[in-house]
Amino acid sequence: MVLLALVIARAYTFATMFAIIDIAGAQERVEEGMKLRVPLLPVEPGKAVSIDKVLLLARSDSDVSVGDPYVSGATVEIGILGHGRDDKVRVVKFRRRKRYMRVHGHRQGYTEVEVKKITLAK
Repeated sequence: MVLLALVIARAYTFATMFAIIDIAGAQERVEEGMKLRVPLLPVEPGKAVSIDKVLLLARSDSDVSVGDPYVSGATVEIGILGHGRDDKVRVVKFRRRKRYMRVHGHRQGYTEVEVKKITLAK
């Protein structure tokens, strides 16, 4: 029973600093060293971008800063790893018994980024 409580307590604590950022219209929870895919950004691969739209910054369990709407002085440095396109999504519309069917495909573009550093200027 004690082991179960320890496992549950460990699941809700964190050891590293994390932030919730607004990037390309999407809100993402990021930590340093994390790699993720975000909607397509108009930046060349290999470049570094600084994001100041930080909605929440947590340094420990008891030290959490919530923005109104953004945390002032907080920035997240990300590096652009590359661009790509997701798997194809097929959209089908048809009318039964009318010999009508249309198939349309779509591939969403994305940018793969790596979080370099999370900072809070004092």
